[in-house]
Amino acid sequence: VQLQASGGGLVQAGGSLRLSCATSRRTWSSYAIAWFRQAPGKDREFVASISYTDHNTNYADSVKGRFTISRDNAENREYLQMNSLKPEDTAVYYCAIKRGSWHSPQSGDYDYWGQGTLVTVSS
Repeated sequence: VQLQASGGGLVQAGGSLRLSCATSRRTWSSYAIAWFRQAPGKDREFVASISYTDHNTNYADSVKGRFTISRDNAENREYLQMNSLKPEDTAVYYCAIKRGSWHSPQSGDYDYWGQGTLVTVSS
């Protein structure tokens, strides 16, 4: 299974970006998806996650109201819409999947990871 994250780039504070993550093939009958990020010199942190069946979502407090996670199960693709970006959002963003419908904010629960896409927000 390969996950391909894309959509990162350089944006000014207050701007928007849309990240995309494509899964190479369907591995399980259901899988939850999450986005994590890692800023320079910091640990990887949870950003958002979404369940498979009912698309229940969860967000880190730092991105609530600004970021929206979504998914297209038919296309094996997920998205992270990021609005009102701040310089502190600068990081490499990773998508990850885990077996089963229900999602988790714990990185250790995820089985496969994408290679990451860099988001840089200038002030």
